[in-house]
Amino acid sequence: MRQRLKVDPIACKGHGMCAELFPERIRLDDWGYPIIDQRGVDDALLQHARRAIAECPRNALRLAPIIEPGAHQREDPD
Repeated sequence: MRQRLKVDPIACKGHGMCAELFPERIRLDDWGYPIIDQRGVDDALLQHARRAIAECPRNALRLAPIIEPGAHQREDPD
């Protein structure tokens, strides 16, 4: 399953560690808050993403599955 990085903007306090640890997908805005690249995190970068998540002092980062259009399962009518 493909995943992308997400940030909780309420929890984030703009420490900027994530951008230092994972510059391939995270850059900082003018106030030091992360701007997350919405591309999926491929296997080659997954270790770097997990490190940035683990080192976030506010636990504001996470990996979320990328839901492809048409991939939703239908509920059974029963």
